[in-house]
Amino acid sequence: MSGRRDQHESDPQGRTEPTLGNLDQLDAADARDTRKPDDGLPKVTVDAGQRRAHANEGRAARESRASSKRGWLWPLLLLVAIGVGVTFYLEQDRVRGLLPTTELNDVLGRAEQALHDGRLDGNDGTSARELFEAARALEPDNDRARDGLRKVGLAEVAKADAALAAGKPDEAEQATNAARELLGGGSDVDRLSQAIAKARGASFEAGTLVDQAQQAMSDGRPADAGALYKRILAADPGNAVASHGLDKVGDALAAQAHKEIDAGDRAAASASVDRLAALLPNYGELPSLRAALVQDQKEDDGQLSEAIRLGQAALRAGRISGNGSDTALAHFKDALALDPDNAQAKAGLGQVAQALVVQANAAQDSGDTAQASRLLDQAAELAPKSAELAAARAHLNDTAHRPGEGVVPGALPQADAQAELTPQQNAELARLVRQAEAAARNGNVMLPPGDSAYDLYRRALAIDGNNEAARRGLQELPATVVQQFNQALSNGNLQQAGERLNDLGDLAPGEAGQAELRQRLANAWMDQAEERLSGGDRPAAAQALDHARKLAPGNPRLSSITARLQAGG
Repeated sequence: MSGRRDQHESDPQGRTEPTLGNLDQLDAADARDTRKPDDGLPKVTVDAGQRRAHANEGRAARESRASSKRGWLWPLLLLVAIGVGVTFYLEQDRVRGLLPTTELNDVLGRAEQALHDGRLDGNDGTSARELFEAARALEPDNDRARDGLRKVGLAEVAKADAALAAGKPDEAEQATNAARELLGGGSDVDRLSQAIAKARGASFEAGTLVDQAQQAMSDGRPADAGALYKRILAADPGNAVASHGLDKVGDALAAQAHKEIDAGDRAAASASVDRLAALLPNYGELPSLRAALVQDQKEDDGQLSEAIRLGQAALRAGRISGNGSDTALAHFKDALALDPDNAQAKAGLGQVAQALVVQANAAQDSGDTAQASRLLDQAAELAPKSAELAAARAHLNDTAHRPGEGVVPGALPQADAQAELTPQQNAELARLVRQAEAAARNGNVMLPPGDSAYDLYRRALAIDGNNEAARRGLQELPATVVQQFNQALSNGNLQQAGERLNDLGDLAPGEAGQAELRQRLANAWMDQAEERLSGGDRPAAAQALDHARKLAPGNPRLSSITARLQAGG
């Protein structure tokens, strides 16, 4: 090391390191000035290639050091990505459950916004009530929709109170009526009704309403007259004319109910008795009228049971249809005349249709295609969408449609059964069967028309009436529907369970066990009615009870739940 000190070196307190500077610039300067004086230092020559190599080596070293500093980030980022992926995979069901049902949530969001904005009711599809009801149509058991309708009802109560305070009884009455529909009545609604009547008391013209009520009685509209008299009494409880008029309304309704019972119109009689009970719950003749209805029901039930028993006996004896009154078909039709909605009678007609299909298949096997066609026509009148009927039709068409012969009447349009199917027909047949299987799995059994499993299988059989996959798929549709019914019921989706029960009634109207399925669904609806009633949602309880009554009108639970509903819970 030389002890020579550079002339530009700073003092020890502010020493700076010596640098060579830019060698390229030095070379360039040397090239410009060849007369540069000698500085006394040894001459060192460095070519441009060496300088670039040294520069590249320095840059590489710096990049290597920087890369080594950043290298630990990549494994860390990889571990984080793997962790996120594993978490998503393990929690995918939960994450999927958090994803919103777009259409339903959109409707609910707009409904809640409309409620917030005070747009409670209307008829343009943008009010809170309309939107919450639309949400319930999409998902009948949705808690947000049900709670939203309750909030709309409470908002209508508040609106009615505000209208009364502002001296607007008509507006208050409109809001009160809406609240009554949404909340099913209640103390607030009763309070508002009384307050509205009191507010109108100053301008109340009882004489005009009495005239209107008397005219309604003269026109044979006692129920309308009763409503007018009740309106008078709400504003003036001591009005003797209205009280006497209401008694006359009760007598008229009772006489009307007796007349309807004598005429055998039990439905109309029951409606008259219900109207009488609503107007005059303590009317003295109500118990005897109800007893008469029960007695009439028992008599009809006896005749109905006998008609069904005779129909079943005729079925067992092989007297399926034909002339005369002692056939299964005649007896089951008699039963339906007594009770058009009777499930047993409908099932009996379904059994008749099944028996006719069996007879048609036997006639076809014996070569009597004309008789087979006539029997299938009779079955089609009773069960037009029966899966067995559709399969038999296709088979009959396949065997009876031969060169030079016409198509069997009522059979599906079909290619010549004797001709070998083309590759295009085979491909179309396979496609239709696959689509039908997928439609059945998705619950599209009878709907939508044309794309339902039922229609797709029939289109496949129109190409080849003996295709095993299509025939088997069509005949197994009732079993598929029963499985889907059970699944919907266990999931609490009663609306869907009802749709599957309707599908089963179309596909296999005589299928054994449908009565038990109806009772199970009816009980589920009654369970829901009791739950809604306990929660104070009387409109929803009434709706559920109505579903149950249509399925099982004779179920003993109906009367107790109805009594609770009428008593306000």
